[in-house]
Amino acid sequence: MAENASSSNILARVNEKHVVHYQDNDKHEREREQQYGKAKSQDLPFYPAFCFPASPTHFTWVKMSIADIHRLRGRSGFEGQNILFYNNHPIQFVCLAGYIVSREDYERRTVLNVDDSSGAILELITLKAPVKQDAHIGNASAETETAEMTHITSTARTPIDITELRIGTAVKIKGTLSCKLPLFQTTNTQVILERFWVLCDTSAEIKFWNERSRFLMDVLSKPWCLTEDEIASLRQQARVEQGRAMKERQRMQERKKRLEGREQRYQRRIVRRWQAEEKLREKESERVRESNKRWLASKGLIG
Repeated sequence: MAENASSSNILARVNEKHVVHYQDNDKHEREREQQYGKAKSQDLPFYPAFCFPASPTHFTWVKMSIADIHRLRGRSGFEGQNILFYNNHPIQFVCLAGYIVSREDYERRTVLNVDDSSGAILELITLKAPVKQDAHIGNASAETETAEMTHITSTARTPIDITELRIGTAVKIKGTLSCKLPLFQTTNTQVILERFWVLCDTSAEIKFWNERSRFLMDVLSKPWCLTEDEIASLRQQARVEQGRAMKERQRMQERKKRLEGREQRYQRRIVRRWQAEEKLREKESERVRESNKRWLASKGLIG
């Protein structure tokens, strides 16, 4: 019995050593994968902004999971532009689907938490702005009463009704990225609401999942690569657009100068006409005074 107990203890210790050994191997394997992913992202080509029109993700609603949205990273040179990168794909507009799990209303915004079962939760921000008052309403009443707030979109600043965004509602959302954290620290990336649709059944949600997975496999998982000829062509297009924009700005400035010159000429003409009329009025008043004096003298009323 003692021998069996001792042999079982030895086997248990051996098994424990094997388990620890396997766990350490898994840990090292994950570390190697993370290091490989970092090295791979560092090896990816990041193109300047004039190449973005050729990107399949820059000016489109990119279907992503919330976990993938939190994996987006910033890049030096694009600070303050709300442009983040998945691998080397520039992204500024995202599309996602999930369930509203919480809603909090504040004075200037409404914060909704969305969960799509990808292992992460996203903060969805809906901005608020004062309702425009009618012109006939007096300033006094506008100052005394508290301004009514309404929800608006971030880009077009148009009103949007979010009464349907209640807790437990399945929705499809389109929004713009917003990240206030320092560079490369985008774990709390937010999305500003632009549009939404309520998903009435699970088939619509499954359809979105399929489209999202297909886009992830066909586009996002593959690096965005351009040839030298394509970069040169895009650079030339950017120069042409920049020259056209400069000419347009010069044209607008010249038009503004012409309008200002025309207004100044009209103003000088009005001033000259007013001065001439003033001289005529002075002459007329002087003539009337002399005529009155002669009439009074003829009547003997004045000496």
